[in-house]
Amino acid sequence: MTVILAIHAHPDDIETLGAGTLALLAAKGHAIRIVTVTAGDCGSAEMDLATTAKVRRGEAAAAAALIGADYRCADIPDLSVFNDDPCRRRVTEMVRWASPDIVITASPADYHPDHEAVSVLVRDACFAASVPNYRTGEAPVLAGIPHLYFMDPIGGRDREGVRVAPEFGAEVGDHFATKQAMLAAHKSQDSWVSQQHDISDHQASMEAWTRRRGRDFGVPLAEGFRQYRHHPYPRTPLLQALLGEALVSPLP
Repeated sequence: MTVILAIHAHPDDIETLGAGTLALLAAKGHAIRIVTVTAGDCGSAEMDLATTAKVRRGEAAAAAALIGADYRCADIPDLSVFNDDPCRRRVTEMVRWASPDIVITASPADYHPDHEAVSVLVRDACFAASVPNYRTGEAPVLAGIPHLYFMDPIGGRDREGVRVAPEFGAEVGDHFATKQAMLAAHKSQDSWVSQQHDISDHQASMEAWTRRRGRDFGVPLAEGFRQYRHHPYPRTPLLQALLGEALVSPLP
């Protein structure tokens, strides 16, 4: 059994970009742990910060439970995620808690500042988690640096609208219904994404993106990933091997 940690900025980011892959891996018997760095407390026009955070943490936990995953929130305030020592220690503690073989996180280039900050923090936390003198909390120090992967950015583009190409993908058609159910758990986001992002149908938008990425791989539905291989991070293709027949490559 391999332990996979998916960690992103807000509740519903992972469901949009990687839930099909997590459902696939869970079905294979691997252990899935999910962390959101924030509770998405700014993501409402109807509720105050505390109420929004409570609701969204509950929705994230319900979504994770659909694939038997453990969920935790690092509870850094929404739009207050920065590449600084307090945030790094909090994120490192989450990585140590999960004790993962594989970490899947946000793209380094994305539309949201929290997404980009989380990507840097998780990259550095994977390194720091195995440093004994870097103290963070109760979770034990890791024996080594886990394999690190980046999800797609939202919409597959950076802040300038330039396409970000995935290195490989997971064909998620057999687990798409689970992905839909996981996103549906985030009911409070329907009105927010309609108002803030001008997306009238959250589910339809997610499906359109998953189908769009699928076309890049020549399959109906897919999610894209890139592996971080710089020294001293592991370079072996562990996630790719776990995907098995679901592993797909971009069309030429």
